[in-house]
Amino acid sequence: MEPLSQVEGNFFDVDGRYVIVVGRFNHHVVDSLVEGAVDSLVRHGVDSEHIQIVHVPGAWELPLAVKKVLKTVKPDAVIALGAVIRGGTPHFEYVAGGCNTAMNSLQLEFDTPVANGVLTVESIEQAIERAGTKAGNKGTEAAMAAMEMVSLLRALSPEAAQ
Repeated sequence: MEPLSQVEGNFFDVDGRYVIVVGRFNHHVVDSLVEGAVDSLVRHGVDSEHIQIVHVPGAWELPLAVKKVLKTVKPDAVIALGAVIRGGTPHFEYVAGGCNTAMNSLQLEFDTPVANGVLTVESIEQAIERAGTKAGNKGTEAAMAAMEMVSLLRALSPEAAQ
């Protein structure tokens, strides 16, 4: 049996332009996500001059800003960061669901990775855990996913096959 051909991304062919779009709502949590994402990008060789941060009011506004960034800046990847914390109303489902669905549609529409680092949690304690304490830093994880996808898409490009 012949060996199967495999293609995967890596973390050394990741140079490019990255835009981090950040919802300010719950900034006490989100600021740690941003720090984790930027640190991860820089540690893997992305020039800090190729990292742009765009601030929006909250998670609901992320998709529109991401779309504008994809159209105008044309980055290699976008990293969306924010925090939606469940409250006593159905607001959580609308914001979290709408944001996630729109982000996925945008990456498919623009053929550009949109890494989703938007926390959707039950409590402030869970948000804090996912912003750099017990559960790791989801901003770091989103940056890693963005870099791996940038590398993978390069490996899958027609130029790479030659």
